[in-house]
Amino acid sequence: MWDGIATGLSTAIMPFNIMMVVVGCFAGTFIGMLPGLGPISAVALMIPITYGLDPASGIILMAGVYYGAVFGGSTSSILINAPGCASTVVTAFDGYPMAQNRQAGKALALAAYSSFTGGTIGAIILLFAAPALASVSLSFQSSDYFALMILGLTAVSAFAGKGQVLKAMAMTVFGLMIATIGTDAITGAPRFTFNNIDLVDGISFLLLAMATFALAEVVTTVMKGQHKEKEADMDMAALGSMKLSKDEVKEVAPTVARSSLFGFIVGVLPGAGATIASFLAYGLERNIAPKRLKEKFGKGALRGLAAPESANNAASTGSFVPLLTLGIPGSGTTAIMLGALIAYGIQPGPRLFVDNPDVFWSVIISMYFGNMVLLILNLPLIPYISRLLAIPRPILIPLILFFSITGVYLVSFNTFDINMMVIITIVAIFLRLLDFPMAPMLLGFILGGIMENNLSRALIISDGSLSFLWERPLTLTIMSISLFVLFLPLIRRGLDKLGIRTSIQTSSAQVDRGDG
Repeated sequence: MWDGIATGLSTAIMPFNIMMVVVGCFAGTFIGMLPGLGPISAVALMIPITYGLDPASGIILMAGVYYGAVFGGSTSSILINAPGCASTVVTAFDGYPMAQNRQAGKALALAAYSSFTGGTIGAIILLFAAPALASVSLSFQSSDYFALMILGLTAVSAFAGKGQVLKAMAMTVFGLMIATIGTDAITGAPRFTFNNIDLVDGISFLLLAMATFALAEVVTTVMKGQHKEKEADMDMAALGSMKLSKDEVKEVAPTVARSSLFGFIVGVLPGAGATIASFLAYGLERNIAPKRLKEKFGKGALRGLAAPESANNAASTGSFVPLLTLGIPGSGTTAIMLGALIAYGIQPGPRLFVDNPDVFWSVIISMYFGNMVLLILNLPLIPYISRLLAIPRPILIPLILFFSITGVYLVSFNTFDINMMVIITIVAIFLRLLDFPMAPMLLGFILGGIMENNLSRALIISDGSLSFLWERPLTLTIMSISLFVLFLPLIRRGLDKLGIRTSIQTSSAQVDRGDG
C-alpha cells in the first residue's frame, strides 16, 4: 500500500499533472456555475481533450472537472436560486435566503469552506480505506438499499415548515408519482407515457429542479411586481462580511464533520451519489438541531447551508470507491469516467491498484490538491461573483430564464423538455401560492426510482414475500431506525406534554403544602 501511495504521489506532483488539476478545477468551477450544465456535461466535454494524454493525467483532469463542477454549482444556487447541478439544489434552501438578507459573501465563503472540508475529509478517508470500503459497498443488497431509501423519506419533516407536515407528505407522494413516469426498469414496460415517446425515459431531475426553483421564483417575482425595484436590488447586492465569527464557526463545525463523513458513506454506495447525500445530510441536521435553530432552516440557517455543501463534495469523492475498486460507477458522472478508463485500456476493479498503481493512487492524491486549488481559486473571486446580484432585475430575470432553459435543452437537445418545464413551472407556482413546499417533492422524486427498483429486486429474490424486511440484520436495523425517526416527533410531543403536566402537578402540590 505504501509503495503504491509513493508511486501515486510521485505521479500526482508532476508539474504537468498539477497543471491538469488546476485546469480541471477551473473549468469545472466555471461550468458548474452555469445553471443546468453540471458535472456530467463538464466531464463529457473533457473526454475529447483527454484522448492525447496518458491515462493518469486524463483521469486527474476529469476528476478535477468533476469535483470542481460540484464545488462551483453552489454559486448560482446561492445567488439566483438556479441550481448549477442536481447536487446543489439543497444549497439553495438556505443559501438563497442568506443572499437575499445581504449575506451573499458569507454564504459563498461558508459554501467554499464546507466544500473544501468535505472534499478533504473524503480524500483522506479514500486514501487510507479505499480497498476496505469496497467490501462495505458490496455488502449492500437490494433490500438494504430499499430500507435506506425509506429512511431517506422519513426526513421529509425536515423540509416542512411549522404546521406543514401533512403538506410535505403530500408533496413527497407527488414526487414519488412523478418518478414512476417512464419505462419500468425491471419489466421494460412503459408507464404513464400516454404513447408519447418523449416520456419513455421519464422526467429529468434537472428539469424538475429548474422548473420548481429557478423558473417558478422568476415568475413569482414578476407576478409580485418586485422586478421593478431597482434600488432595492442595489441594496441587496451588498456583499456583506465574508468572515465567520467564532460562534458561527463553533455552530457549523460539528455539522461539517458529521455531513462530510455521512456524505462520504452515501457516496461509497453505488447509485446513491452526491444529490441523495446532500438531501439526507440536510434532513439529518434539521432533525437533530435544537428547537431554536430548527426554526431557522429554510430562512438562511448556517447549518442548512454547511450540511449539503460538505456532504455533496464528500460524496463526490466517495463515489470513486466503487468506480476504482469494483468497476461500478457510483453516479452518472463516474459512469462517463468509467468509459474513459476503458477507452484507455484500463479495467477498473479489484486489481487496479495492483496493475495500475500510478493511476489508482495519483487520482486519489490529486483530489486533496484539487480541493486546495478550488479554495484558493474561489475565495478571491467571491467579491466579484457576488456582484451578479448588482445586475438590475429587469436584466437579471431574462438572463436567469435564458440560462435555465438553455441548460435543460443542452442536456437532451429536445424541445419537449422546454414545454414540460413550462407546464411544471405553472403547477409549481400554483402549489407555491397554496403554501406547499417544493423540496419534499424533489426528495420523493430522487428516492422514488431507486426505491422502486430495489423493492422489485428484493421481491423477486424473496419470491414475492416481504420477509426480506426482517431476514437480513442490516435491513431490519435500517427499517427500525426509520420507524424510530418517523415516530420521533410524536414521542417528543408526548414527552413535552408529560413534562408540562408533571410541572403543573408539582406546582399544585407545592401550593397545597403552602396552604396547609
